[in-house]
Amino acid sequence: MPLNKILHLTSGDCAGGLLARSGLEGEIFVWHDILYDGPRRPGWPDEAILAARARFIEAQTGRGLSREKILKSFRCQYARLRTEAGYGRIVLWFDACLFDQSMLVHILVCLLELNRTENVELLCLDAFPGIVPFHGLGQLTAAQLLSVYGRRRPVTEAQFLFAKRVDAAFALQDKQAFAELAAGVGAPLPWVPAAVARWLQEQPDGADGLGRLERLALEAVRNGKNRPREIFAAAAAGDTPPQFWGDTTLWAKINSLADKELVLIEGPSPRLPQWEAGLDLDRFQITPA
Repeated sequence: MPLNKILHLTSGDCAGGLLARSGLEGEIFVWHDILYDGPRRPGWPDEAILAARARFIEAQTGRGLSREKILKSFRCQYARLRTEAGYGRIVLWFDACLFDQSMLVHILVCLLELNRTENVELLCLDAFPGIVPFHGLGQLTAAQLLSVYGRRRPVTEAQFLFAKRVDAAFALQDKQAFAELAAGVGAPLPWVPAAVARWLQEQPDGADGLGRLERLALEAVRNGKNRPREIFAAAAAGDTPPQFWGDTTLWAKINSLADKELVLIEGPSPRLPQWEAGLDLDRFQITPA
């Protein structure tokens, strides 16, 4: 493999597809995982951690994704990262949201453990002219994505070391570390404090036991938004950009509200579908319990 080869690493199939259509030189690699939640340890995972995460995500998706499929994907992507020595340059494309920031710091720590800190560049977007609210790369066209390529910057030693601290906080679910990170000023990765603050809002509140996204969904249902797409629109409008969650995350939160007997789900199944279930969302109705 030529040492001048470029690897573009990003989060999400949508962003990966846009990069593939942009005409950029190099290979596209899309990372898949929910690294702000679930069992893991800081840094490079061992086989036991990968298996535990596969079981966690299988449960989170209501078996919409099987643990076998998830585990195979995990093994492949960490194996792919080990081939980084053959690339002259690695370009990391990420959003400012919680989902992407937790993934970014983990990948930086993995690269650090592989002793690959040279010729690693970062392009993190938190805004784009004319797109309001801006949530992330997936809102851009391939041409717009190409237009910001010149804004990438080398990842610094301070950013790699800061990533270790943040990755450890997410892996250990260290609330004290979260509070310190959220209050931080002048962070080497400047999007982390807001992302961590949003994750703190997602932790169950002492008053009602709900996180922010659950509360937004419940409020939408109580205000007469009874179809999944209506609830999605209302929750998105009530949340603060950048939005770190997608439809399947919200459906899981609504299912959790049903488990807590706060809403009733009527439709072709007792729970909203996750991933590859193939059920028609328009046939579901959610009402206050």
